[in-house]
Amino acid sequence: MRATNGDAPDAERQRLSEADDSGVPWRRWGPYLSERQWGTVREDYSHSGDAWSYFTHDQARSRAYRWGEDGIAGVSDDKQRLCFALALWNGRDPILKERMFGLTNSEGNHGEDVKEYYFYLDSTPTHSYMKYLYKYPQAEYPYEDLKATNSARGRGDFEYELLDTGIFDEDRYFDVFVEYAKAGPEDLLIEITAHNRGPDEAPLHLLPTLWFRHTWSWAGGTAVPSIQQEAGGRLRADHEDLGPRRLYCDAEAQTLFTENDTNNEKIFGSSNASPYVKDGIDRYVVQGETGAVNPDRTGTKAAVHHVLTIPAGQSATVRLRLTAAELPDWTTDFDTVIAQRRAEADEFYDGCTPADAGADERRLVRQALAGMLWSKQYYYLDVERWLTEHGVDPLASDPRVRNSNWYHMVNDEIMSMPDTWEYPWFAAWDLAFHTVALSMVDLTFAKGQLDLLLRRLYLHPNGQIPAYEWNFGDVNPPVHAWATLFLYELEKHRTGKGDRAFLENAFQKLMKNFSWWLNRKDTDGNNVFQGGFLGLDNIGVFDRSAPLPTGGHLDQADGTAWMALYCQNLLEIAIELAVDNPVYVEQAQSLFEHFAWIAVAMNRIGADNASLWDEEDGFFYDVLRLPDGTATRLKVRSLVGLIPLAATSLVGGWADQRFPELVAGALEFIERHPAVEATISSHEAMGPNADGRYLFALFGEDRLRRVLSRMLDEDEFLGPHGIRSLSRYHAEHPYTFDVHGETYGVGYLPAESDSGMFGGNSNWRGPVWFPVNLLLIRALLNLHAFHGTEFTVECPTGSGRHLTLYEVAREIADRLTATFLSDEDGHRPVHGAQAKFAKDPHWKDLILFYEYFHGDNGAGLGASHQTGWTGLSAVTATLFHTLGDGEWSARGRESLRPTGDREEPLS
Repeated sequence: MRATNGDAPDAERQRLSEADDSGVPWRRWGPYLSERQWGTVREDYSHSGDAWSYFTHDQARSRAYRWGEDGIAGVSDDKQRLCFALALWNGRDPILKERMFGLTNSEGNHGEDVKEYYFYLDSTPTHSYMKYLYKYPQAEYPYEDLKATNSARGRGDFEYELLDTGIFDEDRYFDVFVEYAKAGPEDLLIEITAHNRGPDEAPLHLLPTLWFRHTWSWAGGTAVPSIQQEAGGRLRADHEDLGPRRLYCDAEAQTLFTENDTNNEKIFGSSNASPYVKDGIDRYVVQGETGAVNPDRTGTKAAVHHVLTIPAGQSATVRLRLTAAELPDWTTDFDTVIAQRRAEADEFYDGCTPADAGADERRLVRQALAGMLWSKQYYYLDVERWLTEHGVDPLASDPRVRNSNWYHMVNDEIMSMPDTWEYPWFAAWDLAFHTVALSMVDLTFAKGQLDLLLRRLYLHPNGQIPAYEWNFGDVNPPVHAWATLFLYELEKHRTGKGDRAFLENAFQKLMKNFSWWLNRKDTDGNNVFQGGFLGLDNIGVFDRSAPLPTGGHLDQADGTAWMALYCQNLLEIAIELAVDNPVYVEQAQSLFEHFAWIAVAMNRIGADNASLWDEEDGFFYDVLRLPDGTATRLKVRSLVGLIPLAATSLVGGWADQRFPELVAGALEFIERHPAVEATISSHEAMGPNADGRYLFALFGEDRLRRVLSRMLDEDEFLGPHGIRSLSRYHAEHPYTFDVHGETYGVGYLPAESDSGMFGGNSNWRGPVWFPVNLLLIRALLNLHAFHGTEFTVECPTGSGRHLTLYEVAREIADRLTATFLSDEDGHRPVHGAQAKFAKDPHWKDLILFYEYFHGDNGAGLGASHQTGWTGLSAVTATLFHTLGDGEWSARGRESLRPTGDREEPLS
């Protein structure tokens, strides 16, 4: 984001300009340390592929990682060579608290789940200022209780959370705030403040820890770096690439040194080369093993050990400074810089939030975006090397080893992660949505993230975009082009000029991916697509990524609609690029024809149950095609049938004047193919309105009204907190399908799943998910821009209240936003029935951004820190502050409309 209209940029925007335009490394240091490296695919060297069991939380304190590091409130450089994080001990826990604890997939009654309370309170995009809060109990942490109680509960029971254990009763905990402020790109000030919220004084061991990622003992490893003690309590860290760094700290604190090497004796039963291993500091502090740390005060891991006794209601503060510079007095400007960066962060977010937003909305936006920025992680995985270490010849893939067809991939970047504990790895469609939220604060980083997955080291040679770590070869919805357009138009609005190089580079690679879809996911060649689970996990009757128990295959309404949207987006990009290069007109023509055939396929009506549209229900369904040639609709009213609505785009009439050959070619194509002509003549899709705008949609006004009547029915899709992923109709009318004496079914589940499909930790059978809600909002705005204010629908269905489609979009956005806003009693729906969050002054302003939300009451579900795509809450909370009532403002049109929608041709 940049200042416009001649306004001088604030300090943070100036830093962004320096980083983008002059290469000043303001982004080099950031929150790039994961909150969970154990249990990831990268660290899994088992034969079974059970990543959770191969490298456990209990092993993590003693066993060196191969591909990354983790920690609490941690930071690192952008290649994660040197890491800094916080460790804690309350004098009672059986282990040092060095990383977040949670249940593995098999331990949780609804899949994996972090069992800690921590909050991302603030961050600027260059990480010149960051603030983090961890709530650390004073009683012994209930590790075994959480495991035992959750494992004893079934899928129909609530999860047993940390608050439920009673460990926060009487406020016997510490609020540990960690703040970072940059005095310069390589100069990081650190302030840690621990508040005793309890009624009695309590001890706290606070151990800021500095260490090097383990890179030296692997094949092709680097030289061993070192950390050693210098005068005045200062630590000096030397690395062959990074150079020297110094950690200044309070001189009276004790420094502890060990090596970031595996304790082979504990983990594998073999001898250690040195007595100083990864868990040495833990053993020294917790177990009192004085010989576990190096008396020579040197190693690759070091901690500054502060032993505090904090009175009831009081706090204690520890200050440190990590810098390349040698400073005579490192505290001189400390307080001034911290205060200045806090003020600059306030100024920056004032510029990102509408002036008329309320205090609670501003809090929502700031914490959502802070979570997005704290979720930037260093992700390292050289797949060919990983496969070699698994004994797999990269040129002879082994289906028993995951990702063996992805040997070309080398991931070595800062990436936006869905969740730094539950999903500390990138996911393709998540990342595209992340960029929409990130564009509010750092458009350059957002664009770079979209570019990343299209680079040759990520994009498969066959054109497939890698899906996610557990299976790069799975298929996520193709929303990359949609996000690319969004960012292009946003930058053009802000600066007056779109980044054509970014757009053209993306287009060339997206066309390769589009061809992969055409060739791999249209089984019958009839423009109806499959795609598999498409990120929607357990939404269907069957696991859509696995062979069907019936044999045959699924024709997917959502897969087909995603491809329609992909066509639309690529067509819009081609038209935009054709302004400067007419060669793109031919590609635009080809994309128009692809879209037309998909529209024909979606609108096909057949008595044999082979069509995706069900005329009786007025809805789209998946079609099961059986080996004997018969077909049947799987009549589950879900997002599968709403995604066709999302495939809606506009192109302005100026394209007629600029590219008459495109219009002529389209008309010739339509006239040449009766099926296309019949589809277009049956509704206004692809026809101009009174303003000369062309609507690209998969169905006409009649079907639009029928689909909307279901979507806006509060007894079906329209929940109090957004559009549900499954119609509530199925609460009373579950859908079942019998195969070989076995019954498969789908019922409405507003909260957690009762199915083990995809691990059971993700539910698309009722809850509200932010990304698809945003797609539907965008479609409604486009439809409003085409149909105008005279087109109204009943909202909610049956209420007698008629709204324009703009007003419907705003209604959905308001319901989404209300999930996080407090009522007069301080209750936020996202926190469910937890009274602590509503009443306690130290909890009530803290917001968690969950993976998805209860379809009936808005309570947060799934991963508790997924300010990946749930960071879109910052978009829904601000969007309609900038769009005028009933009509899009200039900013709104530029932000959400298709690229070609201009009032006049480009010069």
